[in-house]
Amino acid sequence: MLYRYIASDKSGKIVESDFEGDNLNQVLQFLSGKELRPISVKLVKAKTSSIISFDRITLTDKVFITKYLALMLRVGTDLMSAINILIVDFDKPAVKNFLLEVRENLSRGKPFHQAFEAHKDVFSPTFVSLVRAAEKSGNLQKTFEELSESLVKEADLKNKIRAALIYPVVLLVAATIIVTFLVTFALPRVAAVFADGGIEPPLFSKVVFTMGLFMGANIIAIFGIVCAAIAGLLYAYHKTQTGRRLFDKALSNMPLIKGIYVQLAIQRLASTMSSLMRAGLPIIESINVAADAVGLTEFRYSLQRIANEGLAKGLTIGEAFKREPVFPSVVTNLIAISEKAGHLDEVLSTLAEFYAANIDSSIKSIVSLLEPLLLLGLGLLVGTIALSIILPIYQLTSSIGG
Repeated sequence: MLYRYIASDKSGKIVESDFEGDNLNQVLQFLSGKELRPISVKLVKAKTSSIISFDRITLTDKVFITKYLALMLRVGTDLMSAINILIVDFDKPAVKNFLLEVRENLSRGKPFHQAFEAHKDVFSPTFVSLVRAAEKSGNLQKTFEELSESLVKEADLKNKIRAALIYPVVLLVAATIIVTFLVTFALPRVAAVFADGGIEPPLFSKVVFTMGLFMGANIIAIFGIVCAAIAGLLYAYHKTQTGRRLFDKALSNMPLIKGIYVQLAIQRLASTMSSLMRAGLPIIESINVAADAVGLTEFRYSLQRIANEGLAKGLTIGEAFKREPVFPSVVTNLIAISEKAGHLDEVLSTLAEFYAANIDSSIKSIVSLLEPLLLLGLGLLVGTIALSIILPIYQLTSSIGG
């Protein structure tokens, strides 16, 4: 595999070149032998025989990074030594490159949080803000412990959602395969048999045959249109504000998904605000950061108004939240009461845990409802096609018997 590295020598001169090796450790050993300090090492070209992989920092990687840093800082290891240990322990190129970047920043006297900030596609604004605040207060160990716990909860929630959706997805895939097979292979052959025999099928069968033959003849075009539509929707969601707003509005109005989507946004809001407030960030900055974390466009705009209009004009947090109708009254009332009592961060943390548990139970309830509906839908599809085939056969046998 071909790696491109940027390194510095003892005099501080920057060296940039390529190295052919089997893995990242070979590159690092080569640089060490040349007495060069690596700044960045990136995979340029993999061997053609290797399996294609998407090398990136995953949620699991972030859990390990935060957990190990918290542990090493707790036992008294300084930050630079902790990073060096992690560089040796991690074999994954994406993680090792990131840690090399962190070490280079620290050696040049740059703030620790800047390396995280440079990877906005991996580390959220909440993550960066917490690290920045902890760096200022000198409380990195506690912050990394909290980040690790938060990331573990996030991973647990995502795993529960994936596990709950496995069976419905399998059913949908099975239904798609069965229907595709029937309309592209079975129906055309059956329709041809009836046509060759001069048999006039019943109206119901004729309609199903016509639809099936059309789909079978245009299956590639239909598949292409569906894929293009999905790609277009994904592009609109990820690349345009209008697309994301419309997507959020559609999901937040769907009967089954609406509750979960709103609950997830509230859980993120409560969890983010609680963490940022405990880290000592000003309330306006905390709410602005939380606005980027909630995921729901309507919530984001409301939070930005709360921070930049309501609080900036002297309103209390509770008053500012109550002016925004998108938030449930139970949430705004709890915020107002806990603000007066001086326990806002604790109440928000409890609220986040409550909504996380509620999301889990809501997903299970929806999946338990979807499973029989999907089975019923699959049965109706297959039954309709089977009936369209059986009816002409029954008609034929009846006429022969008569």
